[in-house]
Amino acid sequence: MQIIPVGEAEKPRNQFPPVAVGDTLIGEEAIAREMQHHPAEEVAEAWHEAAKSLVIRELLLQQATRLKLDDIADEEDRIARVLEQELNVPNLSEQDCERFYAANPARFRSPTLMAVSHILLAAAPDDVQERLRQEEAGNQVLSSLLDGRAQFAGMAKQYSACESRQQGGSLGQISKGQTVEEFERPVLRLREGLSPELIETRYGWHIVKVDQRIDGEQLPYEHVKPQIRQYLSESVTRRAFRQYVQVLAAETGVEGVDLELPDSPLMQ
Repeated sequence: MQIIPVGEAEKPRNQFPPVAVGDTLIGEEAIAREMQHHPAEEVAEAWHEAAKSLVIRELLLQQATRLKLDDIADEEDRIARVLEQELNVPNLSEQDCERFYAANPARFRSPTLMAVSHILLAAAPDDVQERLRQEEAGNQVLSSLLDGRAQFAGMAKQYSACESRQQGGSLGQISKGQTVEEFERPVLRLREGLSPELIETRYGWHIVKVDQRIDGEQLPYEHVKPQIRQYLSESVTRRAFRQYVQVLAAETGVEGVDLELPDSPLMQ
């Protein structure tokens, strides 16, 4: 049996085509080292992202040579000078920002605030039998609350596995991003009052009561204009950069890696 050293086993040798920019070969060792900066579930994805990053860097450095910028010793400064001289970023108008605001009203609302109480019937995610048992128990507790036979605070103190039971189940005020997604998603859709259905999360089953709901309001354009301008500026800069890199790639020649991107203007 052949024993492969750990370092060799981790290196995806001979699985991918040679990568070159013009006459310059991007070495396998360099790509393997670069992979640590591009974590991914699949080796192939990490390899491709690492190779693409090095190809883009090499394209810009070769362009620096063509622009006679080799007297700048630091490579990062050289690349920055290339982009400063060559990158054509469209100017944003006030109308561009206003159109974006009008087309995306949901993005510019103040957060919905909710005062929420809950009763947690806890069960581990992988304990199927316990989750079924706690679901049944939760439905029984919920039924007694819905028909008025019990009070929420009392049932929370008796049944809830959450420390909030000492405050009648109150979680205080919550908004988007403050709780786990599987709890937040259904809760933020609820109106005030007791939810007629259990909510399941990784922690078990929840009986939820919305004590107060304050819906978010549309933020005025002047309030969010700086945010819109920054977002659009970053977006058009990224697009201009992608287009510029693809032009360089077409002029110089790139092998072994795909630089085409679906949202690039060259693909429209």
